[in-house]
Amino acid sequence: YKMAAPKDEEIGGMKTKLSKSERKAHKKQSKARQTLLRHEGINTSQEATQHLVVANAGMSNGVHREELWRLFETAGNLQDVVMVPGKPYAFVSYNDKKPASAAFTAFNGRMLKSPEELQQPNVTFYLNYIDEVPAQRSAGLELPPGLRLVEHFISPGCADRLVDGLGWTTQLHQQEDAEQTLKHRRVKHFGYEFRYDNNNVDKDKPLPGGLPDWCSQVIDKMMSEGHIKHRPDQITVNQYQPGQGIPPHVDTHSAFEDEISSLSLGGQTVMDFKHSSGKRVSVVLPARSLLVMTGEARYLWTHGIIPRKMDPVPVRGQEQSMTLARREVRTSFTFRKVRHTPCDCKYPSQCDSQPSKSGSTLPSSEEGAARLEQEHVHQVYEDIASHFSSTRHSPWPRVVDFLKTQPVGALVVDVGCGNGKYLGANRDVYALGNDRSCGLATICRDRQLEGFVCDALSVPIRTGTVDAAISIAVIHHFCTQERRLRAVKELARLLKPGGKALIYVWAFEQEYKNVKSNYLKDTKEPQTDDVRDKSTLIPDTTGTPACPQDNSELEQQSAGLPVHVNRTSFKSQDMLVPWHFRDGAKKRQKESQPCHSADAKQGNIAENPMNDTENGTEKPKADHGTKEKDATKQSETGNSRMQCTDNAEVENLTAVGTCVSPSQQDKNQDGPVYHRFYHVFKEGEVEKLCNCVPGVSVIDRYYDKGNWCVIIQKNV
Repeated sequence: YKMAAPKDEEIGGMKTKLSKSERKAHKKQSKARQTLLRHEGINTSQEATQHLVVANAGMSNGVHREELWRLFETAGNLQDVVMVPGKPYAFVSYNDKKPASAAFTAFNGRMLKSPEELQQPNVTFYLNYIDEVPAQRSAGLELPPGLRLVEHFISPGCADRLVDGLGWTTQLHQQEDAEQTLKHRRVKHFGYEFRYDNNNVDKDKPLPGGLPDWCSQVIDKMMSEGHIKHRPDQITVNQYQPGQGIPPHVDTHSAFEDEISSLSLGGQTVMDFKHSSGKRVSVVLPARSLLVMTGEARYLWTHGIIPRKMDPVPVRGQEQSMTLARREVRTSFTFRKVRHTPCDCKYPSQCDSQPSKSGSTLPSSEEGAARLEQEHVHQVYEDIASHFSSTRHSPWPRVVDFLKTQPVGALVVDVGCGNGKYLGANRDVYALGNDRSCGLATICRDRQLEGFVCDALSVPIRTGTVDAAISIAVIHHFCTQERRLRAVKELARLLKPGGKALIYVWAFEQEYKNVKSNYLKDTKEPQTDDVRDKSTLIPDTTGTPACPQDNSELEQQSAGLPVHVNRTSFKSQDMLVPWHFRDGAKKRQKESQPCHSADAKQGNIAENPMNDTENGTEKPKADHGTKEKDATKQSETGNSRMQCTDNAEVENLTAVGTCVSPSQQDKNQDGPVYHRFYHVFKEGEVEKLCNCVPGVSVIDRYYDKGNWCVIIQKNV
């Protein structure tokens, strides 16, 4: 609801008419108060207290803690300033109410002068009293296994000598050290040139001169102190300007030995490490620090640097307080030992030297296939039915186009209809949906749609009675070729002679004709990281819950099927894709759970987990109550908004979920991570499958936003 702006206020028992600017400030303050309660669970107080919440003063607005401290200490004895990563507000605490009241009078509704008071221009603070500052998350999570950070590894003088030794030139190519200028950074290679086209080195073509002598002292120190076992013979030097970064990646297993070491010189930065389960930790890399990746951290976790000009970092000596640190030019030296034998690591699902192992455990029997689908398709979607439905609200245009070509009165069946979003696309046909999930079928019923529960391999509709059928993001959940073929045959059985069926399956090729799908494009990590120095780390809070406790065992789940890293290119056609289920969603799910049948879900309803809207990317429904351009709308600074935790593999992936307060975030990170089976189709594969079905012809095929699509017609 909207709270009307007050037209007057009482002072000493008499009403005083407010000015236009005062009414505006009251209105903005009220909206900020409602937004804090709705999105963050923060209750404000009508009475003066010693604590203030200051809207438009958050890290996402580009405001620094030091600026706030300087401003608010003018009102009295300031106790603390607490900033929350990715949020458009900050908390200010005084020793008593009097200075807090003075600060409220001085700053509420006033536009700050720039640059005298605040660097950011045109910022107006809106203040509210709160009884207490919400508890912030505790620090202390461990580094990913196999990751070590050594601060002050070299002296400032040694750092200067290393940078001077580079002798950066303006030439585009220099044979001896392979200097390059890439789109995102300046690069040099020594020993071997690292090829960015295949993420490998040409082991038969070492660069002339080997490693430079001025690196020997650093390598000797790394070896003598036991940080590495293999003496590096390849060095890559990157120079990052503020705002530049590198995408998340795992260094190719077959290219280098176990240890990969990175020495940071110049400005500090934050490096993000992400596990295939979705867990992410962010590490501050101070100047002159050495980062060493071995074992799981090297082979299983991706690492990358978000392109931004400011990083959220802890305040030195006050690890629970955060501020923004402006990036400076940073030069990194990455030391690696070229591998000359195949990699035999314990992580075959991510290993390019062990391709056969990742897919060797697909079921060989019908019973085994049914069990895998029951555990990793049927039961998963039954458990997440209402949560899943909340992220599936926008029909895909080309599917709607197909449905609208059907004549008036036609019988159209949606096999694997999910929440029924296509059943109302053409009001002139009789649309009938079915799904293996009791939960999703009940959602269809609640929406007054015609739907029933059945298996996609056995649809209880007479043969040859259907004018048209659709199977959208269904068949890729069957785990064997035989079952996928049976699913297409069942679709064909339903059709009348001349009837058509549209089939969508997730594509292995997420880059087609030199254009990346939105699944790959939408990789910007939200700037809501909470980052701790050294080994004091915390996970990302923008929708990625904690992964199972024993991360090293995660990829061994479900008979060794690889767990896909969301928003990355596919490495295997058969895999498990995570679904992050939030506690708030769990509560809503329980409240609306229609049934609890253990076998109620078939692998025929899950749509491409990233592609729901017109652009093929999962989007949240708009919150029409938060459009104001002030405290109730977060600044775009740092790629961040008033962020809901998500459920649809977005890292941010970010989509629809439960908004939580900082004090709730620890609990919400405990939400389970489900793993769904997918077989992603390569180009031509779905047509070949359909051509194996007697009595039908493929009349059209196309690529639509990361999916292969075909239209089949039953022969007359």
